[in-house]
Amino acid sequence: MRRLRRVKVLATLGPSSSTPEMVEKLFRAGADVFRINMSHTSHERMRELVQTIRDVEDEVARPIGILIDLQGPKLRVGRFADGAAMLKQGASFTLDADPTPGDETRVHLPHPEILEALEPGHTLLLDDGKIRLIARACTPTSTTAEVIVGGRLSDRKGVSLPDTLIKTSAMTPKDHADLEAALATDSVDWIALSFVQRPEDITEATDIIQGRAGVMTKIEKPQAMTRLQEIVDLSDSVMVARGDLGVEMPLEVVPGLQKQMTRACRKAGKPVIIATQMLESMITQPTPTRAEVSDVATAVFEGADAIMLSAESAAGAYPVEAVAMMNSIALNVENDPYYRSIIDAQRAEPEPTGADAISAAARQIAETLDLAAIICWTAYGTTARRASRERPKQPIIALTPSLATSRRLALVWGVHSVLTHDAYDLDDIVNRACDIALDQGIATEKDRVIISAGVPLRQPGATNMLRIAYVGGDHLKRD
Repeated sequence: MRRLRRVKVLATLGPSSSTPEMVEKLFRAGADVFRINMSHTSHERMRELVQTIRDVEDEVARPIGILIDLQGPKLRVGRFADGAAMLKQGASFTLDADPTPGDETRVHLPHPEILEALEPGHTLLLDDGKIRLIARACTPTSTTAEVIVGGRLSDRKGVSLPDTLIKTSAMTPKDHADLEAALATDSVDWIALSFVQRPEDITEATDIIQGRAGVMTKIEKPQAMTRLQEIVDLSDSVMVARGDLGVEMPLEVVPGLQKQMTRACRKAGKPVIIATQMLESMITQPTPTRAEVSDVATAVFEGADAIMLSAESAAGAYPVEAVAMMNSIALNVENDPYYRSIIDAQRAEPEPTGADAISAAARQIAETLDLAAIICWTAYGTTARRASRERPKQPIIALTPSLATSRRLALVWGVHSVLTHDAYDLDDIVNRACDIALDQGIATEKDRVIISAGVPLRQPGATNMLRIAYVGGDHLKRD
């Protein structure tokens, strides 16, 4: 089964979509990668879902990616004596280290790291931004703030701090336990880190993961935007998590930030995923709004590697329809007469490396000679990702002897990965590439393909060879 679109679709699993039958339906409707949200999933349930996905993978005979999304630090206020309190505009309200239940004048903030980091003038957003405070007086144990936008605040509502850099890890003890449990399955492809503020947050995770999964950084804090390039460089992929980003920053700036992140990731050759509320109305309705369709289309026009469904597929009433709609929108955009010119206009210049020069040359040759496909031999996925960075018109086939690599490439724009046994030499690579292109229906007899690989074989990042070959007959005939 080969997708007819380049952009990939992520679907979150949840109460509406966790049975083997539903997972298979979602895959056949268009899902390439499944997300498991550890904010709502126990270790036992996570292992069950991973096994379900792998069983479906065996059934459909195609590699499927699995993304484990760590919860990250959830910052919340304490409890109120009456369960809630009304905060009035212009009043003073204190957040402190006292665990006594709160009232309309104060509440416990069970996060000493926040109280230590807050400074006068910092903004505090409570309950998903519905209530807005400005810190006026700060000590290591309390902050007295002015209520700018009031409202009813109840127990354990969330706290967002758009101006404050909290000097603690982005990984909580729960995240560490969840990460170890996910890696122990030996079947997880991507780990998403939540609420990253600085590059050091990524380094902490990569030291634990040790290459056993790709590291996906979720950008949902304003602080991360100030060090975006460093974060992109350290990450294996980036998720534009627009939900929390839209809480901590003005909504009207989020579309511009989305473009910045997409361009930065495309330039670096790192997969970028656009997420949150893409088809939100399909949680309860069988069709999306026109604005939602336009939102998804914009992400595809920008050249994002993947687009993601959250509650739409996890808890909505129409999970299969939501995935099918995402698939349909992507197909229509990619067939739009303006799509190719927009993608080409956004292409970054190759980095000054052999691998990028080879990948750029492969695209140019494929387009000039109207070849049937670009075929990459890749042990670790590097060659295929660099080919994808070019956003070529031709299909990209990634041949790999690694099942883990094949699954991880399910996230990467335009890549159709095929698991195959290890190559003996270059002639074996060329012969096998032509046979697989024919078998997969990507090329026909007498078509030509271009093949890239690294010599010597099995060395990551060593892409340095191109060969044009005819499909069928004498594969080794060259132009």
